[in-house]
Amino acid sequence: MKAFAPRRLPLTVFPDAKLHAMRAWTRARTGRIWALAVLVFCCSIPLVAQDAVARSLEPAPQTSPSSSPRLGPGDLIEVSVYNVPDLTTKTRINNSGDAYLPLINYVHLGGLTVEEAQNRIQASLSAGHFVVDPHVSLLVDQSTSQGASVMGEVARPGIYPIPGRQRLFDLLSAAGGLTEKAGRSATITHRDSSENPVTVPLSRNLSDHPESDVPVSPGDTVIVRKADIVYVVGDVGRPSGFLMDNGQLTVLQAIALAGGTGHTAQLNGARIIRKGPDGMTETPLHLKKILEAKAPDLTMQADDILFVPTSATKALAGRTLEAAMQAATAVSIVAVQ
Repeated sequence: MKAFAPRRLPLTVFPDAKLHAMRAWTRARTGRIWALAVLVFCCSIPLVAQDAVARSLEPAPQTSPSSSPRLGPGDLIEVSVYNVPDLTTKTRINNSGDAYLPLINYVHLGGLTVEEAQNRIQASLSAGHFVVDPHVSLLVDQSTSQGASVMGEVARPGIYPIPGRQRLFDLLSAAGGLTEKAGRSATITHRDSSENPVTVPLSRNLSDHPESDVPVSPGDTVIVRKADIVYVVGDVGRPSGFLMDNGQLTVLQAIALAGGTGHTAQLNGARIIRKGPDGMTETPLHLKKILEAKAPDLTMQADDILFVPTSATKALAGRTLEAAMQAATAVSIVAVQ
């Protein structure tokens, strides 16, 4: 008798068997992926926590003290105390950096920021038992200490604010530019080194000296000096005032710049009018001999007035000084290149 052997049936006989096997394999793989993800997440928690702790221990970025405006002499401030209107006042900080306030007398506020000044005033009110838990508000009405003073030969002298980084040419432009009597140099006195002023060259065209466009800081003082001027008036071609910034000017040079003498000029009656310690003086000038090279040419000084009268004005013989002064005030100014 032949033994019975079980026959292996093909998988196609049970069509659902293959589907069940694939689902089982997919579930197993998905389980392994989730397990790996959980493991990675758990390992990353200490690193995140450690990074958060490290960030919390890092020092906060500090603001540079120079970036906050500070109060200084000349600033006009308005101080008010919440719910105490009688203590509202306007005051100006004096040269010592102190401000007078009601009840608490003088308080030193120079060099402090607005917030620091508010805290100091609050502390003074509390210490004197004037106000319980005061809340002080401080406003700066005029901040002269945060501006630079521009003086001398500019169109609009005054105090000009310094927003951010400012340079000399920007400040001169804000002041309306140079006047016709401006010299060829400016002196800058820095607040922190008042004993060491800096002198820089200038010209009508500021771009001729780009190296002079130096930085200017709050509290600095800029002075544009007045040029040395020689006046030539009377019977000349072009009565004018001539700037002497190129060094010196002689009588012959001044007469030439003025267009020469007129046909009716009284050469022997010319005068140099000069301001001295004792007032105005007249010095006779042998202009005819100087023009003929028979007398030495004379060097003129700053603010000298060279007056050349006409031969037809003998009636002015006793009024030379008056006539010359009136003429000098009416002439235009010419730069000598």
